[in-house]
Amino acid sequence: MRHVLLASLLALLTACHMDFMSTGAELRIPPNQATQNSEQDEHQADDGQNINPWVETSADATSTFSADVDSASYSLARRAITQGLIPDPANVRVEEFVNYFHYDDPQPTDDLPFSVNLEAAPSRFGDADDIHLLRIGIQAEQVAPADRDPVNLVFLLDVSGSMNSPDKLDLVKYSMKHLVDRLSPEDTLGIVVYAGNDGVVLEPTAVQDKSTIMDALDALQAGGSTNGEAGIRTAYDLAESAFRQDGVNRVVLCTDGDMNVGLQGLELVRLVEDFRDRGIFLTTLGFGQGNYNDDLMEQLADNGNGNYAYIDTHNEAVRVLGENLVATLQVVAKDVKIQVEFDASVVERWRLIGYENRLLQDDQFDDDEVDAGDIGAGHSVTALYEIDLTSEKESHGGSLAEVRLRYKEPSAADSTEHIWSMMASEGLASFDEASPSFRFGAAVTEFAEILRDSPHSSGTSFNEIILIGASAAPADARSPSKQEFLDLVSSSRDLFEIAGLLD
Repeated sequence: MRHVLLASLLALLTACHMDFMSTGAELRIPPNQATQNSEQDEHQADDGQNINPWVETSADATSTFSADVDSASYSLARRAITQGLIPDPANVRVEEFVNYFHYDDPQPTDDLPFSVNLEAAPSRFGDADDIHLLRIGIQAEQVAPADRDPVNLVFLLDVSGSMNSPDKLDLVKYSMKHLVDRLSPEDTLGIVVYAGNDGVVLEPTAVQDKSTIMDALDALQAGGSTNGEAGIRTAYDLAESAFRQDGVNRVVLCTDGDMNVGLQGLELVRLVEDFRDRGIFLTTLGFGQGNYNDDLMEQLADNGNGNYAYIDTHNEAVRVLGENLVATLQVVAKDVKIQVEFDASVVERWRLIGYENRLLQDDQFDDDEVDAGDIGAGHSVTALYEIDLTSEKESHGGSLAEVRLRYKEPSAADSTEHIWSMMASEGLASFDEASPSFRFGAAVTEFAEILRDSPHSSGTSFNEIILIGASAAPADARSPSKQEFLDLVSSSRDLFEIAGLLD
């Protein structure tokens, strides 16, 4: 199978290019040890890939997962491709590809913190004929920068010797300076560094004292080994000392992910969870390449009620800490869970594309003790299902799917639940009738499926993805990020052809 060839090729490329990104060896512990549905475990792919299988609706009609707004997987893949490397399939998470992009879903018009948009149409992809796609688009309300809550930020910066390169500590400093220029005068920012011994470089300082913050950043230098656990403890203690009851309290970890001294695994995760429960969340920002521990970075952010992004360029720093600053800092809904129930008379089988690390047991949907992902102001969350309709779908005329969202208001302890339904008759007759958001999201999803060597991507070509993506994002109105996506697909096609991996 192609993933075996990919693994062999990646091993060869890694031997020739030691800076290539690698997956960390940490065992992933999803929030609250949430596991997949037993029915999905039974249908897990035989080759051991962590890819959601088809599920017969008659055996299990319900799918439950946590919201996810991370985007690091896409940025990591972009870096590999631009360096002429095929991304490691193990690092490709479909949801982080799809959720990297902004879509044109409408803003909420009622008292809810987000709108929910459902759309279904025949698919142009898939491993079988007559497959349809169901798109669930969640768009959080926008919050003006002037209206967001004040923030207490403590940056935890890795200044170990491995960070001594332009794409690491230098890019961290650029990113932070860009952030400082966009914070409000009453916000506070502290800096803790770690490298063998951790230390407080800057006590929580009001942003109105900008020169003091900039001087502290300019003085940073890399050197030493890495003790991430000690630094994290110090950063959390500093954030707690400046805790704002009326605002956002967050530790932001900036590192190349090579935390090789101190607590690891469950002990480190438990530390993050403990402070999360005390109201101090964790965001992780990855930089550079080499012994990059992608799995640990994602795991810490997931368990710390934060997001995980990978910053590989100055433009990405601007996107994460400039354009998306309010979304990163201002939570509008926490512990957001999505549950989809299909009508067995209409849907014969279904498959959630992506979110493998975010799956929940069905009975965890109603359990408010189970942690889930948070959604920030302006964030969008998109999920796509492949669905195979029954032959009697037209005669039944029933519901295609019922979508339930359960979440907590930022300051609430109890959850609120809302339900949306889509009738089978609301499905579109052709893929080309679907909205640009539907079609572009489908193209991004299928690109990720190919890169992770999904068994469900057979028969799909890079050229078809380019055609669909370009049609959904016409050149005269195409954003730079969507043009970049099309360029990445084209480059990936060339890399696969050189490697002899095209069918």
